[in-house]
Amino acid sequence: MSKNKKPKGKLKDSLSHIIRKVFTENSNSSLNHKQVCALINIKETALRKLVYTALEDLVRIGFLKSTGHGVYSLNKVESYFEGVIQLTQRKAGYVIVDNSTMPDIYIAPQNVNQALGGDRVQVQLINSGKSKKEGVVVTVLERERTQFVGTINKHEKFAFLVLDNSRIGTDIYIPNEKLKGAKNGDKVLAKITVWPKTAENPFGEVIEVLGKTGSGNDLEMISILVNQGLEFKFPEDVLDEAEHIHLELDQKEVESRRDFRSTTTFTIDPADAKDFDDALSFKRLENGNIEIGVHIADVSHYVRPETAMDKEALKRSNSVYLVDRVVPMLPEQLSNMVCSLRPNEDKFCFSAVFEMNEDGKLFNQWFGKTVIHSDRRFAYEDAQEIIEGADGDYKEEILLFDKIAKILRKKRLSSGAMNIESEEIRFKLDDDGFPETIIIKTSKDAHKLIEEFMLLANRKVAEFIAKPKKGVGITPFIYRVHDKPDPAKIATFNLFVKKFDYEVDTHNPEMISKNINALLADIRYKNEFSLIQTMAIRSMSKATYETENIGHYGLAFDHYTHFTSPIRRYADLMVHRVLQEELTSKKHKYGKELDEICKRISRMERKAVEAERESTKFFQTLFVSDKIGEEFEGTVSGIAEFGLFVKMNDNHCEGLVPMSEIPGDRFFFDADKYCIIGSRSKKEYNFGDAVRVRIYEVSSVKRQIDLELVV
Repeated sequence: MSKNKKPKGKLKDSLSHIIRKVFTENSNSSLNHKQVCALINIKETALRKLVYTALEDLVRIGFLKSTGHGVYSLNKVESYFEGVIQLTQRKAGYVIVDNSTMPDIYIAPQNVNQALGGDRVQVQLINSGKSKKEGVVVTVLERERTQFVGTINKHEKFAFLVLDNSRIGTDIYIPNEKLKGAKNGDKVLAKITVWPKTAENPFGEVIEVLGKTGSGNDLEMISILVNQGLEFKFPEDVLDEAEHIHLELDQKEVESRRDFRSTTTFTIDPADAKDFDDALSFKRLENGNIEIGVHIADVSHYVRPETAMDKEALKRSNSVYLVDRVVPMLPEQLSNMVCSLRPNEDKFCFSAVFEMNEDGKLFNQWFGKTVIHSDRRFAYEDAQEIIEGADGDYKEEILLFDKIAKILRKKRLSSGAMNIESEEIRFKLDDDGFPETIIIKTSKDAHKLIEEFMLLANRKVAEFIAKPKKGVGITPFIYRVHDKPDPAKIATFNLFVKKFDYEVDTHNPEMISKNINALLADIRYKNEFSLIQTMAIRSMSKATYETENIGHYGLAFDHYTHFTSPIRRYADLMVHRVLQEELTSKKHKYGKELDEICKRISRMERKAVEAERESTKFFQTLFVSDKIGEEFEGTVSGIAEFGLFVKMNDNHCEGLVPMSEIPGDRFFFDADKYCIIGSRSKKEYNFGDAVRVRIYEVSSVKRQIDLELVV
């Protein structure tokens, strides 16, 4: 009996999928059992009984309704939705619905129906409770990924590709003749060729053998990129197009631009940066005011619409910053050379120029195409030393920029902007790419100086475009928007900070950011600051690109866009194009297609963030790989149904203590108290608790550090 149970269950699932399709395609028809069997060509008695069982199951979950004895029709009471599905380790899914405030729709494993993580799907609600909505995937509308990286698990006549990213959904069946010479244990790049409706796994073929699993960082970084649906190399036509762009400036074009080459200009960037896409210029005016230029690489001059480079840039949407490399949006000929504002070279820019006084009051602004010459390249550390009192080039200019930036920042925070002190994990790598040291990078005055002038340019460009024009209305545009926080997430944040004996007044939505800022300021030098700030960020909405402007809550701006980084963000490239049209012809080519561009670049931005996080986790596992058995002081940084996340204090690496491995009792997750509690002892583990842990297993492939509590 037990031997036949699993195959029968698989067959019923396949029949259910086919029956769903029958009723979806015949949405206005009522069909009895006999008619359904005829439509799907089922004649065997045993299978006909299985069809009846599948029909009744579909009635039970709400996909079908019974309209008479043995007669069924599609249940149209519930709506259909479209969105992107994300899968869990247990193969269940959650569909994030497009343009909706409704909660994510839960998809049970048996209702995923050949959808893979990241796919765009149509889903039908089958259970709509107040706190949880459940659905079934009706159709896969668009595959998010076409290529996959994994490890070959070879059998006698076939192999399976075991994907590195288990959240994609399933392993891929590969016949021996499609292995392209891959051996057992090889890391390969593969694609899906077909997925029969009756097959549990898709069929595929190997595109390229990458090497042996565990043979180097390159393979792991490629795996991270491909399994997030990101490109890792440029097509030949794109590279060829880039190579035909010369460093020398066209003299006729130079003469058509506003010339800043004799104006003091410099860049301030990370020490290891290669793409310098913004520069600042400084000039004293006769009236005593200051002319400050925010000069941005004029990528739109070189990357024209519908070219191979433009299409590839949209496909990528942004550069991806992994721990040991940058995967650029544009080929290096542009990103590191032609468009990079390198010192002592003439460069084309698109500039925002402001006339201000030393108190940051703005009198005039100008936007347009320019030519500049950067006199000096500063690393953040160089500029910071000058701000802190050291002598150096352009000291007067840097100190004045810093003074104005601090005034702009103070004004922004007083308007309700979130005051977040960013912390970033960086790794110092040896010659073999192995992490020797972990460094926590914090935002200092030099970073904030650049940030404030970039924010000023972004805001003023958005305000300029957003002004209604007589007889024309508002220009179609790409805004960077940030919605007000979800009250439920803010309530969870308040529950969290109460564990530290703090409280945030969240009754007035307009005051939430100011109240959180006040809390963060009060605890700036306490141990729990970093953890609480992280949770504050998580409680906020996600910033996205939209054509409909709702303002930017986190920055407290009514109008905001991205203008300042076209080398690494497609949004900025599009903003440059629209702004140039507004400044010249007033004829805008772009309309509804901006909505689709916004959806794509927002989606690709999330993928880039996930890839960057995964690369950080990978290098964390490398860093502690020789520390198995060692003990560390740590802080509980996360709580879930499956265990405790602990951040080790010395090395800043995070690992998991599985629920089943917490010693001394049988522990469970209490959702109301948001903590982990022992069944008998009532011992609690809360966010921020100090614990001692031992590293007992590390998996770089899974990007996972397993810990055990030392009690």
